[in-house]
Amino acid sequence: MQRRNVILGLSLAAVLASPLGAGIAHAQDAYPNKPIRLVVPFPPGGTTDIVGRLFADQLGKVLGQPVVVENKAGAGGSIGSAQLASSEPDGYTLGIATVSTHGINPAIYHNLPFDAEKDFTPISNLAAVPNVMVVNPKVPAKNMAEFIALVKKEPGKLAYASAGNGSVSHMMGELFKMASGTDLMHVPYRGVGPALNDTLAGQVDVLYDNLPSSLPHIQAGKLVALAVASPKRVAALPDVPTFAEAGLEPVNDSSWFGLVAPGNLPKPIVDKLYAAVVKASADPAVIQRLENLGAAPVANTPDAYAQQISAEIAKNKRIAKEANVKID
Repeated sequence: MQRRNVILGLSLAAVLASPLGAGIAHAQDAYPNKPIRLVVPFPPGGTTDIVGRLFADQLGKVLGQPVVVENKAGAGGSIGSAQLASSEPDGYTLGIATVSTHGINPAIYHNLPFDAEKDFTPISNLAAVPNVMVVNPKVPAKNMAEFIALVKKEPGKLAYASAGNGSVSHMMGELFKMASGTDLMHVPYRGVGPALNDTLAGQVDVLYDNLPSSLPHIQAGKLVALAVASPKRVAALPDVPTFAEAGLEPVNDSSWFGLVAPGNLPKPIVDKLYAAVVKASADPAVIQRLENLGAAPVANTPDAYAQQISAEIAKNKRIAKEANVKID
């Protein structure tokens, strides 16, 4: 075995010293020398698309090559993610990973066409976006303590809307029920738009949502925010406590939107992309745009982001098992 390893080591050294090896090294050093494709696995207009396009524009400026967004929606983000996983690991096809694609889907889909941990190269978590729990103003509860008391008094009477079975809003709703010891009826919709509309209309009582889509309605008084999932209070809603402040620490995780590549992306390219993310994240225009969404740049290391993905999968497996959430 030792002799075999020595031979393999010498062979590798010979390849790297050869014209072929020099060509590989040069290709990595010259990266990027053509446009980069960024797969956004959700439709245009949503939070994933907004974050993806914001960073595509800024990364293009930092890297000196256009970063072109391609929306590839379907199956909760799985179609676009599967396409990315099967792409060449050369740095010219990248993608946006979310809590849905790389945290929830691996926990609830039995036939997912990719392994969220093995088939991708994490680059960095680009942005943390707070989630929010809102109620229709007709609900006779103006804070979390009043709401929990109301639901415990009449278990199963109030209903929460979600963007669909297995969505972030669904898993957050189930986690809230576990953490608070309450019973809410789940009403799944086909996307956050219809769920939000029916919550505004009072057809359902509660919605768990990414903050950007609910924020204008909160500010207009059409929805009442009871708590935000964020490390600290959101500047746009200074009077709304975090879930941790409300005594519901398990529900206090923000959504995240990260940059990933196909598996086995060469480290020199990973390093260049990570350095570009750090530089892009420090740009005042990026920071301001994210703040307008109630979000913040993260720019953690590839290793830290890999650990974050693993932790998200483990958390959602626990929720899915306890709440019996699964999609065949």
